[in-house]
Amino acid sequence: MATINSTDQAAAAGAMTRHRWTICALLFFATTINYIDRQVIGILKPTLSAEFGWSETDYADIVFAFQTAYALGLLIAGRVIDRVGVRWGYAIAVVVWSAFGMAHAAASSVATFAAARFGLGLGEAGNFPAAIKATADWFPKRERALATGILNSGSNIGAIATPLMVPPLVLAWGWQSAFLITGAVGIIWVAIWLLVYRAPDGNARVSDAELAHIRSDPPEQTEPIAWRSLLRYRQTWAFAIAKFLTDPIWWFFLFWLPDFFGKNYGLDLKTFGPALVAIYVVADVGSIGGGWLSSHLIKRGWTINAGRKTAMLVCAVCVLPVSAAIYAENLGVAVAIIGLAAAAHQGWSANLFTLASDVMPRRAVGSVVGIGGMAGAVGGMAMSKYAGYVLDNVGSYTPIFLAIGSMYLIALAIIHVLMPRLDIARIDG
Repeated sequence: MATINSTDQAAAAGAMTRHRWTICALLFFATTINYIDRQVIGILKPTLSAEFGWSETDYADIVFAFQTAYALGLLIAGRVIDRVGVRWGYAIAVVVWSAFGMAHAAASSVATFAAARFGLGLGEAGNFPAAIKATADWFPKRERALATGILNSGSNIGAIATPLMVPPLVLAWGWQSAFLITGAVGIIWVAIWLLVYRAPDGNARVSDAELAHIRSDPPEQTEPIAWRSLLRYRQTWAFAIAKFLTDPIWWFFLFWLPDFFGKNYGLDLKTFGPALVAIYVVADVGSIGGGWLSSHLIKRGWTINAGRKTAMLVCAVCVLPVSAAIYAENLGVAVAIIGLAAAAHQGWSANLFTLASDVMPRRAVGSVVGIGGMAGAVGGMAMSKYAGYVLDNVGSYTPIFLAIGSMYLIALAIIHVLMPRLDIARIDG
């Protein structure tokens, strides 16, 4: 009997399951839903502005409410998820953002839309802290950039799906249906998540071999870390500053591109879908490609420092041409330039998120991602006010596009100054 048990144990240890990729798929779908829910209002901006008489500043204020709540939520979400765990923390976040997403259908003024956006922002703040912490729990460092790239590509799939889903819903049942139906999808995801997700240790779906693979990095402490203590570390500041400088560009793409194509190329709810889909399809390739590039370089023997920063440099350089998009007379040229920048942003983002798990212990990853996300949301708040002011007073997107091209190179330079070797933060508290 002992011999049989030993054989069974050896077989179990040798049979590599792949349940970690199932978890990655769930993270991907949650991120997809997250971006669908946040982007609906961008697709509906021309429709809602016409119905309710919004100025550019009114719309900017509604976006600002979302980003304010997102910033505040990220300040809390990472810490909560580090304490209560990914399973329940993620579920609560999705329920909150789905409920407030559906609440948009009852809004009828700038104030009520802003209130719904505020609640949506609070809930959506939990997505990336939970997803990145789950990735740190389920993947060794050599696979994290690829896993992060896959889950982060959900933001592009969401951005692709939204202009395809929303116009038919609006034309068939009115703009309220877009918020109600997209919000309800999140509730379905929560039910599946709670049925499937358990921690890797002791998980019946995870073999000994897969668990050993997941835990192949050196062991780390698991005691919680005081949030304020994280601000003492240059690693936290490098991540946060990079998010502050580069996240606003993605916010701008999500919330203003439909309007940009409407004003510059005469597109509307029925016609701007293909342009947006093309941009976000390219962006999806960039998300996975950026994660793959750094993982590939590391597997070929490059250091984590060299692999991550080289991939981020490639992405930063690819954003530079976006400043020329405003001068493109041909729609196809503008789509190509913006698509390249969107792909580069997503490749950058996949590596930047992974950077947090490279340089911080697992017990701090959720909190650090929350701090960085808050910084990115604050940058997005500034971008929304800037965009509203420029469009109301200048009447052109030119100053905005001219400002965003070099931000990634600046952010990478700051990362390198603060973390020249990507040393892991030595946290004792």
